[in-house]
Amino acid sequence: MKITVISVGKLKEKYLKDAIAEYAKRLGKYCKLELLEVADEKIPDNAGSAAESAVRAKEGERILKFVRDDAYVITLEIDGAQLSSESLSERIENLGIQGKSHIIFIIGGSIGLGEEVRGRSDFALSFSKMTFPHQLMRVILLEQIYRSFRIINGEPYHK
Repeated sequence: MKITVISVGKLKEKYLKDAIAEYAKRLGKYCKLELLEVADEKIPDNAGSAAESAVRAKEGERILKFVRDDAYVITLEIDGAQLSSESLSERIENLGIQGKSHIIFIIGGSIGLGEEVRGRSDFALSFSKMTFPHQLMRVILLEQIYRSFRIINGEPYHK
């Protein structure tokens, strides 16, 4: 199975890069992992809703360039479904059983995802009603994907 994580913005913090590298290494046992970053758009000060929509649309164009038609797309959205770790692992396992060999997770920029990206999503996932820095969400997402594969394979994981 191939897992692609598309994120808006460049990761700068070394401690986050280190955590991502660790989970990428661990995931190598279970899947082919691809991590892609697309450039974020500068948000003008006091941007109105039209300007924010334009920013999301530009970022969305960059994201969608990497989304293949045959991929199953999971967007991270604050209003998405909240799943337990076990439920996420079941979803990933069932997608594999159904012949979906490529899952793409998309993490938007600081003001979220545009309508075109959300329209391409096969499933909207939320980790919480709380807001997290989108850079930190990369680590949280990779940890949960890793945990999912551990569960699928009947391997122990920290509860």
